[in-house]
Amino acid sequence: MALIDLFNIKKQYDIKLLLDDVSFHLSEGERVAIVGQNGCGKSTLMKLITGEEEPDDGKRVINRSIQIEMLQQQPHFEANLTTREAIENELTELQNAKKEYQKLTEALATDFENSALLNQHARVSAYLDHHNAWNLDDKVERVLQEFRLKAYENRPVITLSGGEQRRVALASLILKKPDILLLDEPTNHLDVYMVEFLEEMLLKEKFTLLLISHDRHFIDSIASRVVEIDNLELVSYQGGYQSYLRQKEERMHTLKKGHDNLLRLLKQEESWLSKGVRAREKRNQGRKKRVFELRDEAKKNPTLIHKMMIELEREKKHFNREESVSRKKMLFDLENVNYSVPGKLLISNLTTRILQRDKIAIVGYNGSGKSTLLRLMLGRLQPDSGQIKQGDFSIGYFDQHRDMLDDDKRLIETFCPDGGDIIEVQGKNMHVFGYLKSFLFPKEFLDKKIGMLSGGEKNRVALALLLAKKVDCLIMDEPTNDLDIQTINILEEKLINFTGAILFVSHDRYFIDKIASKLFIFKGDGAIEESYQSYSEYLSLEKDINELGKLEKEVHSAKPKEVKRNKIKTKLSYKDQRDLDMLPEQIDDLENKIDTINTCLYDPECYQEKGLEILMQELEELQKKYEEIGDRYLEVLELQEELEG
Repeated sequence: MALIDLFNIKKQYDIKLLLDDVSFHLSEGERVAIVGQNGCGKSTLMKLITGEEEPDDGKRVINRSIQIEMLQQQPHFEANLTTREAIENELTELQNAKKEYQKLTEALATDFENSALLNQHARVSAYLDHHNAWNLDDKVERVLQEFRLKAYENRPVITLSGGEQRRVALASLILKKPDILLLDEPTNHLDVYMVEFLEEMLLKEKFTLLLISHDRHFIDSIASRVVEIDNLELVSYQGGYQSYLRQKEERMHTLKKGHDNLLRLLKQEESWLSKGVRAREKRNQGRKKRVFELRDEAKKNPTLIHKMMIELEREKKHFNREESVSRKKMLFDLENVNYSVPGKLLISNLTTRILQRDKIAIVGYNGSGKSTLLRLMLGRLQPDSGQIKQGDFSIGYFDQHRDMLDDDKRLIETFCPDGGDIIEVQGKNMHVFGYLKSFLFPKEFLDKKIGMLSGGEKNRVALALLLAKKVDCLIMDEPTNDLDIQTINILEEKLINFTGAILFVSHDRYFIDKIASKLFIFKGDGAIEESYQSYSEYLSLEKDINELGKLEKEVHSAKPKEVKRNKIKTKLSYKDQRDLDMLPEQIDDLENKIDTINTCLYDPECYQEKGLEILMQELEELQKKYEEIGDRYLEVLELQEELEG
């Protein structure tokens, strides 16, 4: 069932056209990620849905009975509320529904045949079911823990940092569970563990979602559909981020094939037109017009195809790269470095070396000291004890505050402060427009003042300035924040080809896996672990170890009477035995059906005939059933092993 319908929408700001004759539909249970270059209209599309913006043309149809909520970039709270109260304040409607349910239940105990009471009881029960609001108190406690807000639960919420306030707002929304949740860059200011919790909640609670994110791992985990805003149009791709890349590549090949056919047709028509006299006949004017249309179309297509090819090639860059030069040169030598802030040890006895061409990601919980390590290495902080020795080399530094930018200067003045239009990039002269074009800035931006740019555009300027410098070492604090995916791909390409050392703080798993050859992992209480695994491998292993630890704890804490009862039971129940016998056949059948659909999805003729959306829906249902049956089969197998043991 469609909850949101946008038909033939057109939206323009001043002279800039963002959306032209686009249609968009969001159905119940969908999780749609909107991607595209900064400034292409992603946030505008969300504002059109909420009614904050009106279209210049077209129609918006939204079911008025549904509740739509959006995570604000800068949430606002009442000044007198504590952090816990700010969360609970958003749940008043659900808490009132629970109280009403309790009263109705008590009333039905003495008047159980009252149809009006029964209907009202069923309505309130369905409402609580829909919002999964039966154990709200436990959920509030969990989000406080998982978003690391527990220490601040009794503090006035307005005294928290901007990132912490966004976590409070996000916690409220996922507990409130509106009919449609709109999220604009929800993973900003979240560490990787908070992102994992958010993923778990959004999937478990079966949200209907519309989200904007540059976090490709998050999109891949969450999205059931990706919608790209490109050239004023919306292009829809089924599945998560990896599926989007595959389908985009298929689309590129289709476009290229169509373009080749177009060129063949144009060649024939151009030959006809060159004959002259016949083309001037009145009845052939339509054919002549078609020749000129074909020419225009032929000019447009290569640009689009080339653009898509570049984007896809950037995504295909190898994650693991061989070092081609000696790494013997020492840049930093840290020996027994300690650093703490009041009441908290951040770095304890850190001894390590950072060498030429090291690419090191600094990862861990928010507030664990990652950015502090960067400032120590830059000399902006001094260790409490220990030594940091630095070789003779140059450093380029990027932080989230963009201190190197002057809002009153134009873009061209920022890059060419002494006038002219030539900039030195890595020791070579380049035209400033040619360089900025590689960072997705059109020519008309050259005369724009920095203060007129968006946060993402300012980040692009700061990165372009940094990467133009000829330095031996790059130190970067959260470089991907506020960037669109296209810009992150450009940044990755530049960093992969950078010949010096890179130290960077990030929570972006996809980015870290592409760039880092080594990890500094902040474990808490000052402990820092070094690892040469990819970040995804490290997190997966860490999760397995934690789950084993929980299992071991559960085994040791099992009550004696429970153990005794298990020992007395000597055979499977009828239902367990029946499942043990019959489930393998069902599992085989489901695997065959899943394989059949997957094969069809790789065959354009097959998926066009059956319908891509229908196939994806069937696949999702089969996979869900496969997981349920698989879990049940493993459960009875384990039970049988226990009885036999």
